[in-house]
Amino acid sequence: MKSILKSKWYPGIFQWPTIIVFAVILYELLIGIADSHNNFGTAMTWIVWWPIIPLVFLLAGRFWCAICPFATLSDIIQKFVGNKRAVPKFLQKYGIWIIDAMFILITWADHVYGIVESPRGSGILLLMLITGVIVTGAFFERRTWCRYLCFIGGLAGNYSRAGALELRGTPEKCSKCTVSACYKGSEKAPGCPMFEFPKTMDNNARCNFCGYCVKNCPNDSISVSARVPSKELWFIRKPKLEESFLAIVILGIVLVQNITMLEVWTDIQQFLGKMLGTDSFSVIFTAAFIIAMAIPALLVYLTSWVASLKNSDTPLMNITRFGYALIPIDFAGHMAHNLFHLLAEGKSVIYTGLALFGIKHEGASPALVSMETIVFLQYALLALGTIGSIYTAYRIAKASYKKEQIVGSVVPFTILMLGLVAFNIYLFLLPMSHRM
Repeated sequence: MKSILKSKWYPGIFQWPTIIVFAVILYELLIGIADSHNNFGTAMTWIVWWPIIPLVFLLAGRFWCAICPFATLSDIIQKFVGNKRAVPKFLQKYGIWIIDAMFILITWADHVYGIVESPRGSGILLLMLITGVIVTGAFFERRTWCRYLCFIGGLAGNYSRAGALELRGTPEKCSKCTVSACYKGSEKAPGCPMFEFPKTMDNNARCNFCGYCVKNCPNDSISVSARVPSKELWFIRKPKLEESFLAIVILGIVLVQNITMLEVWTDIQQFLGKMLGTDSFSVIFTAAFIIAMAIPALLVYLTSWVASLKNSDTPLMNITRFGYALIPIDFAGHMAHNLFHLLAEGKSVIYTGLALFGIKHEGASPALVSMETIVFLQYALLALGTIGSIYTAYRIAKASYKKEQIVGSVVPFTILMLGLVAFNIYLFLLPMSHRM
């Protein structure tokens, strides 16, 4: 892995093919067939890329961020017209909160305006993101968009903390270094695009495995190693409320995505319509969305309050500290939901791709495997995620509290996680609708 990162061909050998594919996807979304069921861009974006991206974060950290077409575009814009101004203090302080808000807003807009079901809607969303990338690349230094504003980057940061790979500097070598080429850059490669200093880096939240620090380091100090998934979550030195809040947000978003795909969603809409005295879908969905987002937040707060009775922390501190323990179950629920789209509709990518060349597959099933197999994999993921979250909560408590406080701190969160997985299992038992 380290030899790959050192190669002069990396990451460009991945970046340029990705840009070409992205250009085809964007063209199809904006100019191609308007029917999402027959649009190659829709299939590639929402049936392939979106379902597998969490798995990439788990297995290879933020590797996607190293080859993402938005990041490459930002580098190009900065090279030719960039002013390279310092990142505003406001973004440095509130960037994660902006990412949280963007995640919530885009999820809401998807359901209200049908972004996923509309190739044009998906294309417009990408154009809006491209505009943000161009503006930040033109005015600010390095990858300001990726670090402080990209909602995918926020998701990547959380999931990469539980990832199976880590990149670190060797303390003995770094302590003697006076060059700091890993951060500043050299003739071999630019400095760290994500504003990270490997000498002091203790987490994977913002490292995108671009390899620049590996190429630049004159002391061969940077190491890449495998680790137990979620291990980093056990020893967060400075937990941040905004990062834990994003984990809670993801719980709510997965809940929204699951419920709106169920047949019972129609009954829920009718019930809320009667309660609110309206038949406006926007109003009804907004109410359902607020409820679905509030439920996990309230449950986590209640659990944190109960835990605070047994340890010395306030409920807010417990949310901040134990919010990281939700990341494994977040990943499991998110991936289990996405597996349905990937495996039940995966062949639609092949069919829509062949349709670009006039080859039709009318009436052919888009499923890659049987529904029984999908359900088994979903349950396996949920089980592993629950075990990971419970064990992470235990390790966090063990590292943070006295021996007599550990059980009282862990049990409430264990009950919460078991309740969450039980509800998710129930949802996956119900019939779901397809995207394509």
